[in-house]
Amino acid sequence: MRSRFWLDPLFFAALAAALGYWLGLYLVTQVTPEPGWPLREPLRFLYPALLYPVVEELLFRGLVQDLAQRHIRPWRLGPLSHANLITSVLFTALHFINHAPLWAAAVFFPSLVFGFFKDRTGKLAAPIVLHVFYNSGYFWLFGQ
Repeated sequence: MRSRFWLDPLFFAALAAALGYWLGLYLVTQVTPEPGWPLREPLRFLYPALLYPVVEELLFRGLVQDLAQRHIRPWRLGPLSHANLITSVLFTALHFINHAPLWAAAVFFPSLVFGFFKDRTGKLAAPIVLHVFYNSGYFWLFGQ
């Protein structure tokens, strides 16, 4: 496990993957981004871009993933732990409450990435940074 995630090449690959993720969402939805909107409504941008990722990572990776890791018989799907998969399914399912189906389903891949880095580092810093980055780009491009 690496505690200095910022030196991990896979961490930078995960950041780069966000660009592909946003491009894929754009190609599927054809939503026209309005890049200047967060400047007009900063709180509407900052809550989902900064606050929600921290709270969600504390809850899902810090609590749920840790509980699943400790209390459910371990198994893996390639590099993904059972705890990450279970947590990501729950995380995605709960997004269906407040989001359209496509947008809710779209959180599954990033959730796996965040959980992978929780498993890899044993800490929440990397998943929080990644989640903030993914959400910032997502809400900047698609949140208006």
